[in-house]
Amino acid sequence: MKEFRSSDGSVWLVEVLLPGASNALVAFRHPDGRMARKDRYNWYNAAVPGATDVKSRLNASEIERSLGHDELARLFRRSMLISAADNPLGIPVTTPG
Repeated sequence: MKEFRSSDGSVWLVEVLLPGASNALVAFRHPDGRMARKDRYNWYNAAVPGATDVKSRLNASEIERSLGHDELARLFRRSMLISAADNPLGIPVTTPG
C-alpha cells in the first residue's frame, strides 16, 4: 500500500481496489486503523485505449504505483466516507469528521 499525507498531517494508507476497464476504486484507510467508518474513497478514471473493452481490466498495482502526490491530493479532496453509519438522518456525510 502507498501512503498519502493529507493537509492536516495525517498519513493515510492508499489502496486501489475493484479495477475495471476504465476505472478503479481508490480507498484511503484512516490512520488510526481502528474504525473503518473513517475510511474514505474516490473513483480513479483512466483514459486508456482499452477503456471501451468491457473484458479488459486495469492493473491495480500499476495504478497504485502511477499515482503521484498531486493526483492523490485531488482524489482525497473529492473523496467520500465509505460508511456514514454515524449519521442519524441517513444523509450521506462527505466531509471528514
